[in-house]
Amino acid sequence: MRVLFTTRLPDAVIERAEQHFDVEVREDTRPLKIGQMRAALTLYDGVLPTLGDFFTADAFEGAEGSRCKVLANFGVGYNHIDVAAARAAGLMVTNTPGAVTDATADIALTLMLMTARRAGEGERLLRAGKWTGWTPTQLLGLHVTGKTVGIIGMGRIGQAIARRCHYGFGMNVVYFNRSPKDVDIEARQVETLQELASLSDFVVTAVPGGGENTYLVGEELFAAMQPHARFINIARGDVVDEDALIEALQTGQIGGAGLDVYEHEPKVPEALTKMENVALLPHLGTAALEVRERMGFVAVDNLVAALNGETPPNLVN
Repeated sequence: MRVLFTTRLPDAVIERAEQHFDVEVREDTRPLKIGQMRAALTLYDGVLPTLGDFFTADAFEGAEGSRCKVLANFGVGYNHIDVAAARAAGLMVTNTPGAVTDATADIALTLMLMTARRAGEGERLLRAGKWTGWTPTQLLGLHVTGKTVGIIGMGRIGQAIARRCHYGFGMNVVYFNRSPKDVDIEARQVETLQELASLSDFVVTAVPGGGENTYLVGEELFAAMQPHARFINIARGDVVDEDALIEALQTGQIGGAGLDVYEHEPKVPEALTKMENVALLPHLGTAALEVRERMGFVAVDNLVAALNGETPPNLVN
C-alpha cells in the first residue's frame, strides 16, 4: 500500500512507516494545492497531511470511491480538514491527541513569562547594543506568582496549563468550558468569557479551531480584561479576531499578548510585529524532536489500523 507524507517528518517516523507501506515523502514545504490534494486521493491509500494542507470540501469533489481511505493528520487540531466532506467521500480522518499536550502547555507558560517579564523587549535591547546596565526601574514587568490565570477550554491542554500554573506558580485558576468539567486541581469554572476576562491577569486560549470557535475571542472579551492583563493564544489563529486584538493592544485596553498561532499563517500583521508588548513565536507549540516523533508515531499507528480494516485509535468523529 502507498502512503503520502505531504512534507518531511523526522527520520524515525518515516522509518516506522516504511515498515508497513511504500512511503512517498514530499520535499516541498509549501502546503498542497487543491489539484495536488485531489491527485493524492486517487494515487495513495493513505495521506498524512499537516495543518497547512487545507482539505476543504472542494478537495473531495468526485472523490467518492477513491483509492485513499484515510487522512492521518499530523497534529491534534484538524480545522483545516472538512471532516464531514471527507466522511461523505468515504475517508476516515484521524489526529494525534495526547502526544502534543505537555509541549503545547509548555509554550503557553513560555509566552506567559515572556509577556509578563518583557523578555522579548529585553533581548532586543541587549542585541541592539542599547543596554547600559542594571537599574532598579528598567523593564519593570508583571510578577507571575500568585496571579490569576483564566483558561478558555479545559481539555487535555487546558488542564496541563492549569496544573503548571497552580503547582508551579501558585496561581489561582478560573476557566471557561462550554460543558461542566471537573478538574484535579483547585479551580473555578465560570459561566461567561467576560467573567473570566474580568477576573484574570492572564487569559489563555486552549480550544480547537474552526466551527463555533471561530472568532470566539474578540472585542467583548478584550473590553472585559484588566488593563495590565496579558492575552495568550496557543490554540489556533482563527479562534481570535486579530483586528480586535490589535486595537485592544494599541489603545492600551490590555497590557500585552503572547502568540504562537495566527489567523493567516504564515502571514503575521505588521501591527503586531511592531509592538514591543507582544511576544511572537513561529508556531513552536510542538517543536521538540521527541514530541514530533511521538506525533508521527501516533499518525502512523492510525494509518496502519485504518488500512488494515480496523478502527484507528484516534478516529475523528
